[in-house]
Amino acid sequence: MNWDIYIKQFKNYLKLERSLAQNTIDAYLRDITKLRQFFEIKGIERSPLQVSQQDLIDFIEYINEFGLSQYSQSRIISGLKAFYRFLIYEQFIDLDPSELLEAPKLGRKLPDTLNIHEIEALFQAIDHSTELGTRNRAILETLYSSGLRVSELIDLKISNIYEDIGFIRVIGKGSKERLVPIGRTALKYIKIYRDQVRVHLEIKKGHEDILFLNRRGAKLTRVMIFTIIKNLAESINLNKSISPHTFRHSFATHLIEGGADLRAVQEMLGHESITTTEIYTHLDREYLKQVIMDFHPRS
Repeated sequence: MNWDIYIKQFKNYLKLERSLAQNTIDAYLRDITKLRQFFEIKGIERSPLQVSQQDLIDFIEYINEFGLSQYSQSRIISGLKAFYRFLIYEQFIDLDPSELLEAPKLGRKLPDTLNIHEIEALFQAIDHSTELGTRNRAILETLYSSGLRVSELIDLKISNIYEDIGFIRVIGKGSKERLVPIGRTALKYIKIYRDQVRVHLEIKKGHEDILFLNRRGAKLTRVMIFTIIKNLAESINLNKSISPHTFRHSFATHLIEGGADLRAVQEMLGHESITTTEIYTHLDREYLKQVIMDFHPRS
């Protein structure tokens, strides 16, 4: 028996025997699908009956790369436990590999993840009547729409924005390039910034192709992006410690919790582990774009 058959039986069990709500059932099924995708990405052949406790620990550590909150990790672990309790109940397995599973203790504190309401509140706090406000809205929309690192954002070039197909070319760590989908909302605010603000700047030599500029027509610094976000958070009394990376974590979290394929999210984030994994096959660009359209809150 393969994963599909066990997952189908698990779905019937949740629906018929436990009478759970459809949203809860869908959430559990997404959790099991993520585990399955993990093994596929790593090139590990495992049936559900062969999964060990260490496999599950490795999986939870793996999803930490996406910056999921402790709450999100706990919810995924709850789904895994429900699945393996079902396999025990149906006597498919004798030992439950998820019985002692706990969220891993992280060596470093990840930035807080913002929910969609907090992100909207930050956007609304921007003064859109000013030139800096117009630019800052485009910056935050781009961060959240494409999950960019702050270094990738400040280096983003106009010539690398392909508005007609909804992609941007990003120069990531180690000068690795990748194509990332960008949503219509972000493209709209980028166009407003370019047409109403950037066009009037006296641009310094060598910065002509850089998208986001300061008042002096030069590339923004990392510190400036941090300051913009910090000031906005303070203006709405947001009781969280946030940074540009928070938008990257939120981008990944919202896609994953919405049901997006782990491999697609990894590709969009440009994780090093993808480019060094020999078994990984790059996904079709139209598929990545469709993931954004289907699962991103602002698409």
